[in-house]
Amino acid sequence: MTFIERLAKACHEINRAYCQALGDYSHLPWDNTVPRIQRSTILGVEFHIKNPNVGPEGSHQEWMAHKVAEGWTYGPEKDLTKLTHPSLVPFEELPVEQQAKDYIFQSVIQQTLGTVLVSMSVDVDG
Repeated sequence: MTFIERLAKACHEINRAYCQALGDYSHLPWDNTVPRIQRSTILGVEFHIKNPNVGPEGSHQEWMAHKVAEGWTYGPEKDLTKLTHPSLVPFEELPVEQQAKDYIFQSVIQQTLGTVLVSMSVDVDG
């Protein structure tokens, strides 16, 4: 598993735990989730690595563009068969609990990358 895949797995599992805290148990563990959801998370990680100054709104916009390209549409419930999702709306229209997921996702990536860079610096400097 690559570093980006491990980071995507961590983001997925943190998001899953957050959703469970909100009473949403629809997210499967990373190893049991469908490859297209894993790929979506990996793309999100790659997006933030390439665009470190993009905020949560940009993250959500990128996620929406990916979902729409896959054929997803807005629906009142998330349905993996019908490809509907209630979060396919502009960031400002999301409930604050859903907006928080984009803040958390971005923060996990930034903090992990910062920790890795600091660790590399310490290893090099002794």
